[in-house]
Amino acid sequence: MDHRPQAWGRPRDDVYGAYDASYLQTTGPKTATQAPVVTGTSVIAIKFKDGVVMAADNLASYGSLARFTDVKRLRPFLSTSIVGFGGDVSDMQFLDRHLNELAIDEAYEHDHAETPSPSDDSTTTTQPPRGQLNAANLHKYLSKLMYRRRSDFDPLWNQILVAGLDSASKPFLASVDLRGTTFSSPSLATGFGAMLAQPIMRRFAATEEDAAKLTREQAVDVVKECMKVLFYRDARSLDRYSLAVVTKDGVELREDEQLEKQSWAFAERIRGYGTQTV
Repeated sequence: MDHRPQAWGRPRDDVYGAYDASYLQTTGPKTATQAPVVTGTSVIAIKFKDGVVMAADNLASYGSLARFTDVKRLRPFLSTSIVGFGGDVSDMQFLDRHLNELAIDEAYEHDHAETPSPSDDSTTTTQPPRGQLNAANLHKYLSKLMYRRRSDFDPLWNQILVAGLDSASKPFLASVDLRGTTFSSPSLATGFGAMLAQPIMRRFAATEEDAAKLTREQAVDVVKECMKVLFYRDARSLDRYSLAVVTKDGVELREDEQLEKQSWAFAERIRGYGTQTV
């Protein structure tokens, strides 16, 4: 190596030839993210008769390293919808900022206006329905956005669940992935949740008729059971998670739920675990 201060760390030119700095050039073609780096795992959701329950753990993994343990992957939109993000965290943050801007524009556009009253000279404040961009509209918007980015060969590496109410005030739940592919079902899950949690949810909400019979409490219990299974079976999950319930009354979001304490204590009773004497 060349140990002169002005060239520390470079191979010696007289031995290896002139230093090739071509990789530093910035005049080449534009490149896009080829693979996610810091990722979140499963997002699960299930309909019930009055709305939708959604949950996602608070872990962001750097490969197999549980790097960030306080990443919230459920985001409310206009108090009418909830968006759950799986996949790349940086792309999730980009989409979150984009949706915040969209929510501000939507709030300005549909803000209340003062109109003259026909009975007297005073003015009355009329409040049009908030959140004109309902969950079904928001899902269609995100599907077009994801498909456009895919068509530009610069995809957002996320799979997204959108929950809320549609224009008929019925529970709405649908997904969109990085290719712009959309799918709707009474219960949905991303990542390993599609294999581990979806069979559990389908026992209770295999069809729309089944989902219409579920109460809020039953749907929350099903989702909590699924989060427990994912914590035990998915190596990229965490015992702390966010839980959201969206109904016609708005979005209720709890971001610091936790499974039962000492979740792995049962392992001490298993023969062959640790330094037990058989």
